[in-house]
Amino acid sequence: MGYRYRWLWVWVLAALMAACTTPAATPTPTSAPATAMPAPTASPVPTTPAPTPSGPRELVLMTHDSFSVSEEVLREFEQRYNVRVQILKAGDAGAALNKAILAKGAPLADVFFGVDNTFFSRAIREDLFEPYRPQGIEEIPQEFLLDPEYRLIPIDYGDVCLNYDKKYFREKGLKPPETLEDLIRPEYRGLLVVENPATSSPGLAFMLATIAHFGEERWLDFWRALKENDVKITEGWEDAYYKEFSGATGSPGTRPIVVSYATSPAAEVYFSEGKLAEPPTGNVLGKDACFRQIEFAGILKGAKNRDLAERWMDYMISLRFQEDIPLQMFVFPVHPKARLPEFFQKFAEVPPEPARLDPARIDANRERWIQEWTDLMLR
Repeated sequence: MGYRYRWLWVWVLAALMAACTTPAATPTPTSAPATAMPAPTASPVPTTPAPTPSGPRELVLMTHDSFSVSEEVLREFEQRYNVRVQILKAGDAGAALNKAILAKGAPLADVFFGVDNTFFSRAIREDLFEPYRPQGIEEIPQEFLLDPEYRLIPIDYGDVCLNYDKKYFREKGLKPPETLEDLIRPEYRGLLVVENPATSSPGLAFMLATIAHFGEERWLDFWRALKENDVKITEGWEDAYYKEFSGATGSPGTRPIVVSYATSPAAEVYFSEGKLAEPPTGNVLGKDACFRQIEFAGILKGAKNRDLAERWMDYMISLRFQEDIPLQMFVFPVHPKARLPEFFQKFAEVPPEPARLDPARIDANRERWIQEWTDLMLR
């Protein structure tokens, strides 16, 4: 055997002997070195892992696309109850309610916000909500409490109104309209833009205002006169306000009267970031010229987190949440003690005699009224 192969066999035999030998245990010192601190007494080893803090639970709030709450107010609730609030936006108010109805029995959320008085009776009839009487409900004025069983709780209110462009009427030497009847006078021909009630919440509210004011017998006559007076119709509020209305900041529009909100003039000042000292637009506040909208929230039947849903309902009518509403959604809180922002107090008007219709009457006739309006105005 050559030199190289002898060393190869030596190496193989050494490896085999090492593999067959049991390794010696590492010796444990019987005493600590003189310089070491005394060893602490060992604690018993737990037989199960120590519990770790549980993560936040999740509360799902289903609502319309216009819902808003400040980060600060939302985080306060989340931290107080160790919860994460997921906001599920589902289209406009009507579309969101339709989705909630389709999911009945297996709800997509714990709480629904955004049912207004134009869809109130439908929501109640569909049996979507669980009764719950929130803490502090006794502070809310009776005029907003439409459900004696507390399935739907009022959160905010606002008024759909006619806005007008102050500069246009000043330069033309023309007096702004004061009533619904004024809109069909010849001097206001071609000045008005409205939204389609079949596709727009303010459009629907304005149509309902005309029904409340003129009654079943005459409301279509009024719309026929508006059509003859060259009213313009858009599919939604943004097109009407920002594309057709001449009074909106930055709008290329030429029509100086629009169906919008009583708070729109205040919003113009707020969003100008100090450029405007007063609103460039005004409201038509005559009898029944505005329609009062009230928004409600409720706990959906089958909610996975009923206890958290109740705490959220309490929170929505608390002063902390209520005082956040004006700057988030430009409507009024229902809590009478909620403080309003200074510019809101100065510029946001409340009509003295808004139009009202019983929610049950709206529910029974809404689709027929919309169809009659469509047949007259769009065909």
